[in-house]
Amino acid sequence: MQDNKNFLGTEPVGKLLLKLSVPTVIAQLINMLYNIVDRIYIGHIPGDGSLALTGVGVCMPIIMIVSAFAALVSSGGAPRASIYMGKQDNDSAENILSNCFSLQIIVSVILTVILLIWGKDLLLAFGASENTISYAVDYMNIYAFGTLFVQLTLGMNAFITAQGFTSISMVSVLIGAVCNITLDPIFIFVLHMGVKGAALATIISQAISTIWVVLFLCGKKTQLHLRKKYMRLVPKVILPCVALGLAAFIMQASESVVSVCFNSSLLRYGGDIAVGAMTILTSVMQFAMLPLQGIAQGAQPISSYNYGAKNADRVKKTFRLLLIVCLSYSAILWAAVQLVPRMFVSIFTADTSLIDFTSPMLKIYLGGLFLFGIQIACQMTFTSLGKAVNSIIVAVVRKFVLLIPLIYIIPHMVSNPTTGVYMAEPIADIIAVLFTSVLFTIQFKKALAEIRN
Repeated sequence: MQDNKNFLGTEPVGKLLLKLSVPTVIAQLINMLYNIVDRIYIGHIPGDGSLALTGVGVCMPIIMIVSAFAALVSSGGAPRASIYMGKQDNDSAENILSNCFSLQIIVSVILTVILLIWGKDLLLAFGASENTISYAVDYMNIYAFGTLFVQLTLGMNAFITAQGFTSISMVSVLIGAVCNITLDPIFIFVLHMGVKGAALATIISQAISTIWVVLFLCGKKTQLHLRKKYMRLVPKVILPCVALGLAAFIMQASESVVSVCFNSSLLRYGGDIAVGAMTILTSVMQFAMLPLQGIAQGAQPISSYNYGAKNADRVKKTFRLLLIVCLSYSAILWAAVQLVPRMFVSIFTADTSLIDFTSPMLKIYLGGLFLFGIQIACQMTFTSLGKAVNSIIVAVVRKFVLLIPLIYIIPHMVSNPTTGVYMAEPIADIIAVLFTSVLFTIQFKKALAEIRN
């Protein structure tokens, strides 16, 4: 594949989507293990596993924000680099890559300082209680030191994927995940470090992944190289990347805001067990979302490259295949959740009372999952084509216009307020999919018409 520099514009779309999507899906599933393996081990700590799991769950909004800043830079930069590759302008693509690398380092330093100074205050604001704050602080104080590695691994790996080297980007994630899975039980149980051990295992693993990614982008196999001459930030290069990445940032960062809203409402209506259940629900949601994002990321280089090359038919065919695959996956997983919710919940805890409480809530919380493949396919295609405004609109509508207000409205409309909080998610998802579908249908036709002229 690497020998043919124009393979994104010449190979059959179906074959190409399969070739690129399988490694990115595997990479997303592996990446999910970073947090989920931590939670599985933490949830089974003898004695205080449930409280420790809830404490680490409170850290998730902050972790989402860190990841969102990586997406702010890379989710805009990587598609723009692919578009320039489609125009046969690799110098501009390398300028984008190197500028994004520099910006991520600057952002990482700022985030690390903020987390170390105000970490505890943020955790309390995000839903930690007197029973769980000690676990949350122990985890976050160590995790903060790995912010740079998280930023560079997630951010720079997107540029490897954007070139079509999805197998390499999969290995980048696999290296870190294997290290994390290996180190977790050693630090948590053998060395008796508890949640501190889980955080330490995570940042060491991310550091190893970072080294691999940077070495590849400086090596001979990559088409786009990190260039020192391009690392000085240039507004006209970096600002369009940030603008395009803003949709991904809003989508991920809003997960943090949404988590705060969910946790505060659930703590009010249902106590620590309801917040603990939310930790499990978001873990299963990750299981649903990350493969969808992996499929969409596999399609991104194809869509972006061919959009830059003005090949409208290949762009259209790529979207159709992406939509079919995403919708099929989301429908199958929705059915599995509805049929065997206890199986998913019991992965994360052995606490019978928590399993009994969480299982019916999972069926409600993921009630709209069967349609969510449409949302992901449309939103990622907007980003792949460089349509920043449209991407931002669909991200804002789903989270801020719909979900957050519904978290506070629905509990007052049903007999069980705790159940009402969980019901906000599927209601928001279904309305958002309808809105996104209409907007995408209109804007996609316009985008194709632009490159046909």
